Amino acid sequence: MKKMVVLTGAGISAESGISTFRDSGGLWEGHDVMEVASPEGWRKNSELVLNFYNQRRKKALEVKPNNAHLILAEMEKYFDVTIITQNVDDLHEQGGSSKVIHLHGELFKSRSTLDPELVYDIEGWEIKLGDKCEKGSQLRPHIVWFGEMVPMMELAVEETLTAEIFLVVGTSLQVYPAAGLLDYVEKDVPKFVVDPNMPTMIPLDNLFLIKEKATEGMEQVKKQLLENYL
Repeated sequence: MKKMVVLTGAGISAESGISTFRDSGGLWEGHDVMEVASPEGWRKNSELVLNFYNQRRKKALEVKPNNAHLILAEMEKYFDVTIITQNVDDLHEQGGSSKVIHLHGELFKSRSTLDPELVYDIEGWEIKLGDKCEKGSQLRPHIVWFGEMVPMMELAVEETLTAEIFLVVGTSLQVYPAAGLLDYVEKDVPKFVVDPNMPTMIPLDNLFLIKEKATEGMEQVKKQLLENYL
């Protein structure tokens, strides 16, 4: 089986009803992102941050994977697929994908504020003030905030270096370090980019641009993959 690595972003989840990260004013669901997605925001008002992510979690429980998620899961029949996602939802897993690397954390997990190695599944949709880890510290969302390290990046780079086919779906390649993964793809590897807002600065070798939303674009990619790479 050929190794396929897929980088996904907010655009793939948007078609399931999950709003993209920021609007044109830099707000996220009406909040300044630094209030709800930074260590400073957490120190300033932990309750606001917890409530913000509780509402995102509650919303995420109402949505389902779309056809783009399902096609990526289906590709495991034909390719060795690893998905690297910038999304914190679990729609890839719900859709049936078995190897998913979450660069920016996972919405349905919490972690200790004292020991980042202590990570827990969330039952339901709430983390409350007073919910503590086994060492007695407050639990926080298991999300990579602005100014924090991206601990899964090293694994993502390792996977990208082994890619024989590379897909980019639903991301304009503006968010780093994730956008930098393209720099690790070998020149002779076919690269498919699916996004209606086509990025401007991308490698030109063996590049296939599909200016569509994720669901329609992945139908086109599926056809090309099955015809040309099996």
